[in-house]
Amino acid sequence: MTDLHPILGLAPLTLVGAAAMTFGAAFVRGLTGFGMAIILVPLLGLIIPPTQAVVLGILLQLLIGPVGLGLIHADADRATALPIGLIAMVTTPIGMAVLDVTRPDVARLLITVVAVGAFVAVLLPKQPEGHRPGRGAVIGTGIASGILTGFAAMPGPPVVPFYLRRRLDPKTARASMLLIFFLTAIAGTAAALWVGIATQRLFLLALLLFVPMWLGNRVGGRQFGRVPPHVWQAMVAVVLGIAAISAVVRVI
Repeated sequence: MTDLHPILGLAPLTLVGAAAMTFGAAFVRGLTGFGMAIILVPLLGLIIPPTQAVVLGILLQLLIGPVGLGLIHADADRATALPIGLIAMVTTPIGMAVLDVTRPDVARLLITVVAVGAFVAVLLPKQPEGHRPGRGAVIGTGIASGILTGFAAMPGPPVVPFYLRRRLDPKTARASMLLIFFLTAIAGTAAALWVGIATQRLFLLALLLFVPMWLGNRVGGRQFGRVPPHVWQAMVAVVLGIAAISAVVRVI
């Protein structure tokens, strides 16, 4: 591990800390279907520059996306997940381009507003039984998710309330979100290569962090089916709440 220090630019203990952060964030992803980037990107930003943390978060989501993809595709609400994901893929480069020219303090403020807004939205009353979202809601969610993928590696804030406010089985909601996040990770990686901020060093670091990410995702996924739906939804709200509080603290 010491031999990798000149290549990665991280001390061995710092790399161990990054692995622990990745395991914890991936555990939340496996359990709730989202949250890895919301938790991990700010933590990684403590040890590497924020722009690199965003790109690393996207690369990690790309690597973990194919894990269980067949089951995810089968369980997802494909009528909404696929359009949202495809629209998000198109708008991801916009967010990446904006990130490249935005001052860090402004970026933190914008991310804070989004995080708080997502937490408030998920607490709103659920839609009536059988509600199907309109075309405008699908398009708007896709655009917002894509821009936030490129800007902050966080496609979740628009997507989570979209599914949590509907009366869906948690399995369907979770699979739908995971499918969208894999599509946005593909677009985010392509956009990062296009902008020129996806470096060989970040790719290598993502590969090194894959094992703790896979383990965390597997452990969290095993717990998913054992959690009652109302407890699962409460946990999702808690994760969003923690993310919103953390974002506010960083701005203050």
